[in-house]
Amino acid sequence: MNISLDNYYSARKNTYERIQDASTATKVLMSLMMACFTGIMAQIIIPLPWTPVPITAQTFAVLCSGLVLGKKYGCLSQILYIVLGVAFIPWFGGMTGGLDIFLGSTCGFFIGFVIASYFIGFITERYAKARSFTKMAIVIGIANFALIYIPGLAGLALWFNLTQGATIGLVDLLMMGLVPFILGDIVKILGAASVSKVALPKE
Repeated sequence: MNISLDNYYSARKNTYERIQDASTATKVLMSLMMACFTGIMAQIIIPLPWTPVPITAQTFAVLCSGLVLGKKYGCLSQILYIVLGVAFIPWFGGMTGGLDIFLGSTCGFFIGFVIASYFIGFITERYAKARSFTKMAIVIGIANFALIYIPGLAGLALWFNLTQGATIGLVDLLMMGLVPFILGDIVKILGAASVSKVALPKE
């Protein structure tokens, strides 16, 4: 049993180090692959009738991007997701794309994706002991509920003001952009923390 665990820990560490030591071209390619994964997960979508912000699975990919690729290339993966989605790939939620979608009700969330990926990658790279399930769940929870939702809700409020010509109340804003997503986000946070627990070395 110890031999099997030792082999597992060794393989996990070697895989992580190979990713960290990969060439720049390889890391850019991995960032592109993570952008593709984000685009695929964005198609798992549940529209909500009272808000323009749908429930999607793409946040799981965003959270994992920093874990797997680190701050620089995890962040790059989300930048690529946004830039390519604006330019010509319809892989935003519901197979949409273009500048008008990016600048719409979810613009702040897109910005939050980049920030959250960088933050998770920074913690993952800097503090090996933070890669445990519990500690990483806390880190990812902060990234999700602060770094994604603060710009996301600010962008949603601005979009509402520009399109409706009125200021949205705080309760209505939270019901449109936060409350319906909490349970699903907790599942995604725990899933991403599990990835860290299983796939990342702790030393």
